[in-house]
Amino acid sequence: MVSRSDFLASSPRNPFQLMARVYRHVLPGVREQLQFWRSRAEAMPDPELQRQAIASMTAKQFHCQGGAVYAAVNLSLKHVLIPLIVAFQTISDYLDNLCDRSTSLDPEDFRRLHQSMLDAVDPAAPLHDYYAFRDEKDDGGYLSDLVKTCQASIRLLPSYHLVEDKVRTLVGLYCDLQVYKHIRRDLREEALDAWWQQHRSDYPEIRWNEFAAATGSTLGVFMLFMAAGDPGLQREQAGTIFDAYFPYICGLHILLDYLIDQEEDEQGGDLNFCSYYEDADTTVERIAFIVARARDRAGQLDGSAFHRMIIEGLLALYLSDPKVSEQRQVRRVSRELMKGSPWMRIFFFVNSIWIRKTS
Repeated sequence: MVSRSDFLASSPRNPFQLMARVYRHVLPGVREQLQFWRSRAEAMPDPELQRQAIASMTAKQFHCQGGAVYAAVNLSLKHVLIPLIVAFQTISDYLDNLCDRSTSLDPEDFRRLHQSMLDAVDPAAPLHDYYAFRDEKDDGGYLSDLVKTCQASIRLLPSYHLVEDKVRTLVGLYCDLQVYKHIRRDLREEALDAWWQQHRSDYPEIRWNEFAAATGSTLGVFMLFMAAGDPGLQREQAGTIFDAYFPYICGLHILLDYLIDQEEDEQGGDLNFCSYYEDADTTVERIAFIVARARDRAGQLDGSAFHRMIIEGLLALYLSDPKVSEQRQVRRVSRELMKGSPWMRIFFFVNSIWIRKTS
């Protein structure tokens, strides 16, 4: 067990403390940051880039709201972590829209777009021409400024040098996924399988679609950002965090996201990792297994109560989504996963509904 540092001494001990901080500090901070980036998006010269940037913030603002929960662990760093997490997640959501609804199917284009995410987590990296391989180019400096905001925030984290290699590993896997899942439909499964073959020996308990899902989460990155704010962090703690979050906590995050998006992805022709389960029973069984593993790994972390709240919060956030009630099969899976829920999950479930209504 990693020993508790002074940095985590004031972390929220229960869901009531956590949500009080979220309502009072995190959500207003996220709102302020998103308003700023939305104003930048609205000023974009290129209409297609502008449309995708605004759409990503409109439809996916809860990604920033959820990710910024990590700023609630130590409020003395909220002025660093909230702008960092919002900027990084905004890059992710913007590029996901550009690739999902792309005017291009060029893997070189997708790779260059996502170079921005690798640059964002390297405070010494030079900027690149992120639109070099696509027709739409003029975003008025929007993407480059998001990258620079991340770099400037990271420079304020005293222990970032201890987590940087782990962050780059997670971001590199994320970028690989975004390339392989957005290329031509007749090529993507073969590309994803070849990629999985490079990693499967390291993760014998999970399936290829679960590995791919785990690489699509930014939660491990946000947790490492938060940990890097601790001046007393030890290098081995970064490894413990990485192993706890990847693949299980990260995998749970994105499998739930795909679970509720199945109908939408089918209509849009988008790849959905939950669709590779044989049936609803298998879906419940595999997600329940990953929940159990995530809880076990969370218990190995310092401040384990917070990480268990993250797991319950993920289940509550996604299973309370209005999309669940609109899909019969998803509704059935959700009911099974919610059976016998602990009070903490119910608490987060109610709060998730309230935040959606008031956002």
